Amino acid sequence: MVETVSGTNRSAGISYKELLNGDSRSVPDHLLTESPMPSGSSRIPTSVYFSQEFHDLEVEKLWSRVWQLACHEDELCDVGDYVVYDIARLSFLLVRTGEDPDDIKAYRNACLHRGRKLRERPGKTTSILRCSFHGWSWELDGALHEIPCQWDFPDIEPEQCSLPEAQIGRYGGFIFLNPDLNAEPLMDFLGDFSEHQTTLPLERRYKAVHVAKVVRCNWKVCQEAFMESYHVVTTHPTLMESLGDANSQYDAYGSYSRAISPAQVTSPHLAAVPEWDADPDGRLYTRFRHPISGHIYERADSGNVDVTDLDGDVSTFRSNGEWVEGKLTHADPHLCLWIGGEQLPKFEDVPIPRSSRSNFTEERSELAERKRAELISLLGDAVHKVDVESICDAELIDAIFFSVFPNWHPWGCLNPIQYRFRPNGDNPDECLFECMLFLPSPLTNERPPPAQVQWLSADDDWTLAPQLGMLAKVFNQDLYNLPQVQLGLKNLASGHTLLSEYQETKLRHFHHLLQRQLEVDYQAMLES
Repeated sequence: MVETVSGTNRSAGISYKELLNGDSRSVPDHLLTESPMPSGSSRIPTSVYFSQEFHDLEVEKLWSRVWQLACHEDELCDVGDYVVYDIARLSFLLVRTGEDPDDIKAYRNACLHRGRKLRERPGKTTSILRCSFHGWSWELDGALHEIPCQWDFPDIEPEQCSLPEAQIGRYGGFIFLNPDLNAEPLMDFLGDFSEHQTTLPLERRYKAVHVAKVVRCNWKVCQEAFMESYHVVTTHPTLMESLGDANSQYDAYGSYSRAISPAQVTSPHLAAVPEWDADPDGRLYTRFRHPISGHIYERADSGNVDVTDLDGDVSTFRSNGEWVEGKLTHADPHLCLWIGGEQLPKFEDVPIPRSSRSNFTEERSELAERKRAELISLLGDAVHKVDVESICDAELIDAIFFSVFPNWHPWGCLNPIQYRFRPNGDNPDECLFECMLFLPSPLTNERPPPAQVQWLSADDDWTLAPQLGMLAKVFNQDLYNLPQVQLGLKNLASGHTLLSEYQETKLRHFHHLLQRQLEVDYQAMLES
């Protein structure tokens, strides 16, 4: 591994702010500002990731008291449309009750008779919310409609039998809920977050892709893997030639944090590594030269991977990095998985993107021009609504990813990616990981219908969702780690994990907010 520490809390490589000086367009203020979190390592008690007691505390003081993304307005277009939002053991039913944009209510998803969930899945244009057990029913506005054999419930006053509500908030086309009716308004909670979303506001986008997967790890373990670029050097070796992982900038604000990883910038970890000759037969998904070792990984029969070392000797490994034969006894398991794992349709011959260790300013501008052309095509008839030519290179190509407490992770500027992470019921060892892609709406008068969610089981491969494109392969690399993290946390003799001062800023910020929300102190937990 190559040392990148420069004596400060940053890599020895060019800073992101310095990189912006080479942008071909004017850079907006929200990219020029920095908001670093005060330095200091953090020790996180491992029990917060697997303790049933801690999970129960989250249900009581987090999920029952915090603003959380529930659905999108496009899923509640017509009166009577409804969506089910489950979080841990809690369940809510969101219903469009009228034509006005604000005519949306969220109810506890349980019949007041004997507790059956009123709905298990989304639905369209119902007029009555009827329980399928005994037939108790409610109007869309939550008022009691009917109790079969009401004469048998003499103590019930209909006006006192309305469905309990949660607080609703709207932002950027999204519907948020908070079970705490006394909580601050949503926009107060979000603060100035909207200032980062001005180039193509969220309300001008539609949900083009929605994939959800069960993952065998705690929801915090899962989301924390997507809150930093520190892991790129080990987990995503194919990105190192074109992503400035250790050049990333991290910022902490009120209820949210931000990371920015520059594109078309070589990782500082490669500064002392030879610039290997280009492989004329290289392909991004089937034949790739490891950026550090220089070894060539090539897809072989039966999903195995042939690894050619610098002497030309070939060794064979399975897609999980297990040795089969040859002089080399160790290979990068993440690159083996990338090359030898399940492949996406028609991706076999994708060329390796061009990159340079010296002409990154020119290459950033060239990539940005291609992205401008793609954006114009995506916008279609709505292209006049966005001044595409004035959008700076950074907004078009860089990985700008936010984390809004506690579990919403929208990417910034023009990137369509959004993540949401939730506990899988009451099991602290499993979670639901959702990836949604929100593309610019191409129509001026109507919006495309929102994508239906595709569910993947814990054992399903991400490539079963080819609509994710390259992300499916990237997620497979991440999930190679995460179940093993969950197991390893229970085996740490120290009883705590360690967070870095800068590159894990977003994790430190999240745990600062979580401690405040749950009214706990990690240091006291570690000392008890």
